[in-house]
Amino acid sequence: MPAISADPEAARHFAIEVVQRLREAGHEALWAGGCVRDELLGRTPADYDVATSAKPDEVRGIFGHRRTLAVGAAFGVITVVGRRGSGHVEVTTFRTDAAYTDGRHPAGVTFATAEEDALRRDFSINGLFFDPITGEVHDFVGGRDDLAAGIVRAIGVPSQRFAEDHLRLLRAVRFAAVFGFVLESHTRAAVERMAGLVTSVSPERIAAELRLMVARPGRGRALELLAETGLAMAVLPEVGPAAGPQAAEAWPASVRVIDALDEPALPQAIAALVEGACGPREGDPRARHPIVNAISRRLRLSNDEAATASWLLAALAAIGDDDVAALRGRAWSSVQPWLADRRRSLLVDLLRARAQARRGEAAAAAWATAESLRPIDRLDPPPLLGGDELLAEGVAKGRPIGEMLACIRRMQLDGLLANREAALEWVRARGDRTAAADGDETAAG
Repeated sequence: MPAISADPEAARHFAIEVVQRLREAGHEALWAGGCVRDELLGRTPADYDVATSAKPDEVRGIFGHRRTLAVGAAFGVITVVGRRGSGHVEVTTFRTDAAYTDGRHPAGVTFATAEEDALRRDFSINGLFFDPITGEVHDFVGGRDDLAAGIVRAIGVPSQRFAEDHLRLLRAVRFAAVFGFVLESHTRAAVERMAGLVTSVSPERIAAELRLMVARPGRGRALELLAETGLAMAVLPEVGPAAGPQAAEAWPASVRVIDALDEPALPQAIAALVEGACGPREGDPRARHPIVNAISRRLRLSNDEAATASWLLAALAAIGDDDVAALRGRAWSSVQPWLADRRRSLLVDLLRARAQARRGEAAAAAWATAESLRPIDRLDPPPLLGGDELLAEGVAKGRPIGEMLACIRRMQLDGLLANREAALEWVRARGDRTAAADGDETAAG
């Protein structure tokens, strides 16, 4: 696939160049799959795939070993590396697949014709070929009609397509949601019947599909389809509608929140779903974190994603009050750690989306947004004192220093200590510097 930094125009020209060079060498070559679908829908393709009659070793001979990667050669796939900014193009030899023995990969491949290659693909809208030189579309599977009708249809027998690759169950939902299409009736019936098989897919691939669903327009419809087809219970059993009465009732509301996000990311979606499934915010928020941890472990999320989802839940519990008057009346030190965090944009977006989805009071979200945009010297000023300075003043090492630093920080944020000298005076005025700070801010006077 193209590098993330690939220029769309450069990537397109390079994908045309790959076709031209393969043809100059006497081989058939066409754009294939998703880039053709996007081209016909008037979208800019995210990446380009080329299908060809050339064998893998012939592709490497044409483009050279230094500009090709043979990671997928066993399946007829060679990655051709473009010039800087042009990305990569995956070149796949026309093929048919042997039986799929693991629900994900064929046991082997046989090189074949373009038509045979189209028939082994997943959905008709992804089974088209395109000649970027002449503009001709090669359609062996009825994909153009399905694109025009807005239909996601499995090629051939749906149950066979899904049995070959269980990830296609999630891809069917994602394509329908992203493009605003409907699942063809037989295709949908197969998804519903076979939903449980998706658990055999690697957690990383499931998480990747969920990220794509959440990040793109149509995310609300994607989550609705996950619930309607039974896939939600397979991939998110802790919070899916079948997890219990509270989860079933909360799922539609949580979906509306996720759909309203401006900066959609998987941790936000997880936080919204868990908060909804766990019931009223008046409940113990600590009960939610084991659920987040279970989801993160099962999907093998990155440490940052897992930590962000857990942090968002804690932040919602800490400042997610619909009463803006109550928020304004709280000590700044109680909300500043959340609004000064590097992840604050995700939090304020989630607060805004929640208010919008509930058609409730948005003043709290607006307040949090405004406060998070304070100048950095006011939002997160440098600490007045450090640990070494407290040691020099006779404060004991370990917990006493930590607690006293936290107390000084709270008073600094709340305007009770204005500068370093005032902080040192407060420390010296305490009679038990070796004891843990008790947070008695009246001593500041």
